[in-house]
Amino acid sequence: MIAVEDLIRLVRAYNPRTDEALIRAAYDYGREMHKGQYRHSGEAYFSHPVAVAAVLAEQRLDDATIITALLHDTIEDTRASYSEIENRFGGEIADLVDGVTKLTNLQLSSTETQQAENFRKLFMAMSKDLRVILVKLADRLHNMRTIKAMRPEKQVRKARETMDIYAPLAGRMGMQWMREELEDLAFRVLNPDARASIIRRFITLQKEAGDVIDRITGDMRKELDKVGIEAEVLGRAKKPYSIWRKMQEKEMGFSRLSDIYGFRIVTGSENDCYAVLGAIHQRWRAVPGRFKDYISQPKSNGYRSIHTTVSGRDGKRVEVQIRTRQMHDVAETGVAAHWSYRDGVRSENPFAVDPAKWISSLTEQFDAEEDHDEFLEAVKLEMYADKVFCFTPKGDVVKLPRGATPIDFAYAIHTRIGNATVGAKVDGMRVPLWTRVKNGQSVEVITADGQTPQATWLDIATTGKAKAAIRRALRELDRDRYVRLGRELARSAFEHVGKRATDKALERAARTLRLADRDEVLARLGSAELTGQDVLGAVYPDVRPAEGEEVRRERAVIGLGPDQRFDRARCCQPLPGERIVGITWRGRGVVVHAIDCAALSTYEDQPERWLDLHWHSGLHPAVYDVSLDVTIGNDAGVLGRICTLIGERRANISNLTFLDRKPDFYRLIVDVQLRDAEHLHSVMSALDAESDVAEVNRHRDSSCDTGSAAFRK
Repeated sequence: MIAVEDLIRLVRAYNPRTDEALIRAAYDYGREMHKGQYRHSGEAYFSHPVAVAAVLAEQRLDDATIITALLHDTIEDTRASYSEIENRFGGEIADLVDGVTKLTNLQLSSTETQQAENFRKLFMAMSKDLRVILVKLADRLHNMRTIKAMRPEKQVRKARETMDIYAPLAGRMGMQWMREELEDLAFRVLNPDARASIIRRFITLQKEAGDVIDRITGDMRKELDKVGIEAEVLGRAKKPYSIWRKMQEKEMGFSRLSDIYGFRIVTGSENDCYAVLGAIHQRWRAVPGRFKDYISQPKSNGYRSIHTTVSGRDGKRVEVQIRTRQMHDVAETGVAAHWSYRDGVRSENPFAVDPAKWISSLTEQFDAEEDHDEFLEAVKLEMYADKVFCFTPKGDVVKLPRGATPIDFAYAIHTRIGNATVGAKVDGMRVPLWTRVKNGQSVEVITADGQTPQATWLDIATTGKAKAAIRRALRELDRDRYVRLGRELARSAFEHVGKRATDKALERAARTLRLADRDEVLARLGSAELTGQDVLGAVYPDVRPAEGEEVRRERAVIGLGPDQRFDRARCCQPLPGERIVGITWRGRGVVVHAIDCAALSTYEDQPERWLDLHWHSGLHPAVYDVSLDVTIGNDAGVLGRICTLIGERRANISNLTFLDRKPDFYRLIVDVQLRDAEHLHSVMSALDAESDVAEVNRHRDSSCDTGSAAFRK
């Protein structure tokens, strides 16, 4: 455990005016409160708060943040109270400790509805004082560094939560070093074999090619000396998880990856940054499409830097980031730069973003989201997104996540423009609406009076704002039809358990589900955003369909004619709980497709064959085949564990097909028999949490004969 004098010495190094007496008092108080408590490793528990304080001291943060770190678990885990901490250390520190305690109590990895609500609380806590989340991130970092002392199942849960929530949040705040370390620590738990494999290949590469970093760093210094620029050149190999993610995104092996090394050049001025860029491009060949100027177009968290990727004569690519010292400080600490010290005074860094404005811009769009799923989708898209910068015809800049389309661009300008979009031009050329826009492109949106959003736009749009606006518009357009259909579905669901779907019952459901009124409940039920069981459970939480009472397969689909039979399309394998449509086949009945099935485009010019169908809301038997594309580690017993996991979820495996066999991994198609979409989610979540499963996706075969193949099954 770090001694109090060592901690004070660490703080005094960047802040000679630190209140040593207050830090020492907090250290003594925290140690006394945690006396007799121990971590899973057997260490005294207080070693953890001290380590968290040391992490924050390395970021040169203010006294209040350091003291909060020392006390952050006292209210939750000891007899200490808010009032006592306020009396001893002041209101500011008491509020910070209380804020961290509330964050700790949020179960961020729970079900999506709860998770969305917890995200709202998280952003509310952040909006009061961003230092709360800085302490929480440092707390999570130290817990991940010492995670081996936890039980294996808790390690997996914590690692998944870190990968899904805390690492992206650190990145969104500009603390890239922390994001990379959190990701790599979680990767070590979730996929240890893949990480070890990448490290082994790194070692082999170094033996074969020598120390690439020292050689390239030396070459860069020589080029800068030639043009008389003083700069610090830093090189490093990218983290194993960063390399693994690139391998997955680009679908290529380690040996084909080129830019696995990164270099930073820290200069004295902004002019020197561009001079360094010229020198680098004169010496090495620039890779097209891999240049970003975040100095002229900064990120919203204050990040400024020039990014370029260059390749040498051997074809190896390296990424180079060029920035000034002040830009580098913000790049290292992100939003936390607002509280950092340099040479004994609060850092007056002109590039540090105002935390209040940053959190306000981040939460503004989320406040407009009217339901849990849309809010959660918007949060995750915003946190995970890498930005691209596009221009309107007038030259205004529009920030979008990578992969965005002209639909996203239109809604980013204004919802009215998005709803009226009929086409787009990119750099003066007419393009389809599903085109992915790139950095620096000029986008012109073409609109028309009377145009309304199309359902297919939901698959084209990327941003939470666009998706939410499209859903709202579609709900309004189809509201009357959905209300009528929803009333019929509600009647069926309630009668199934001997109840009546009265107006009073539906009003109660609206209050429980936090919706405006009963018509809103019916509209969402009719559009399949709610199920009959959701509405029934909101009114009668203790009422469930009788055990063993299942919907017979021939009655599973609502909307068929008296003599029509159906079968599921093999191309998309729709499940109860998913939105569906039917395509009629003369003499053979109806083939049921998922609403987003690509094969439906074949029948766009045959509207007379389309049927509007819905699944019965009751309990279905596990007889519906779904194919899963699973990549697993090539190790003894792994396949057996995967089969056991599926069996534990009461799903039967009907077939196994191996697609690819590699020394490290197997890729196979697993056909499982399931009840509904919720059953599928349960099976996939269990597989995804298994450390030996590298990837699991739903497999859809767009190449099959959508008509005859369905009836052959």
